[in-house]
Amino acid sequence: MQLDIRPDPAEVGRARRWARSRLACSGIGPDEPIAETLILLVSELVTNAVVHTGCPAVLCLSLPDGTGGTDGTGKGATVRLEVADRSGRAPVPRCVDGDATGGRGLALVDGLADRWGWSSEGTGKRIWCELDRCAEPGGATPACGGATVTYDGLAYEAV
Repeated sequence: MQLDIRPDPAEVGRARRWARSRLACSGIGPDEPIAETLILLVSELVTNAVVHTGCPAVLCLSLPDGTGGTDGTGKGATVRLEVADRSGRAPVPRCVDGDATGGRGLALVDGLADRWGWSSEGTGKRIWCELDRCAEPGGATPACGGATVTYDGLAYEAV
């Protein structure tokens, strides 16, 4: 599933709404911790693409099939989020002071995602992150994790 993103800050809200609707179709409820975390990651990566590149981007989501696993076994599955843009500039995590209103996006991605990275693609790049769902008895599949991420004195709950 993918969504074309224009280089406009209003696209961040549209990307969140789109991702929420896709989560609902995949069997991930809006109150599940993994849903909240994924929406935050969508916000961060789409914001970075819109603000730092000034180029159109594409948001892609790879979601489980609604059975608790991509193979229908009921085991855990991985949710993958990708944002591809036409800028060849590498993503650079920034060190900011406690009063800054921005610059923490990649630190949040690093703290909240189970894995993340980026790759060059032609004249652009693709930034991706993954969240794992853990299987529990009875077929429930909450998000793994539960740690608190602290960055520059601010605490963020990693769900």
